[in-house]
Amino acid sequence: METTSMACRVMSDVAVVNGMDAKRMSVIAHRTNSTEIGILKAMMIKNLKEGLRNGIKRFVFVKKDGSLRECYGTCNPQFIRTVVNGRGDSRENYATTAVWDIKKGAWISFRWETLVQVF
Repeated sequence: METTSMACRVMSDVAVVNGMDAKRMSVIAHRTNSTEIGILKAMMIKNLKEGLRNGIKRFVFVKKDGSLRECYGTCNPQFIRTVVNGRGDSRENYATTAVWDIKKGAWISFRWETLVQVF
């Protein structure tokens, strides 16, 4: 994997992001035309993904039709062991995140820049 590192000034603080976080920040900043949104959403996704690995997280994103979607999802191996076959491409390669939707009982994915809130 390519190692990327970026430093960005946000008001008076400096945020340093590396690797996949830098890639996410760059993609989001490009798609939204805003470095600040890129930084904030990349950090939100990092927080979400850590929570998804450890259990169930509630989050909101904007669907393709423009409506908001509240989701309870997970990527915790204890919950998804039976629904992973490991033969597909990582959604990260397409600048999206895949999550097992607990209520729907299916995999969903969302574009990084559409994440609105993580609870």
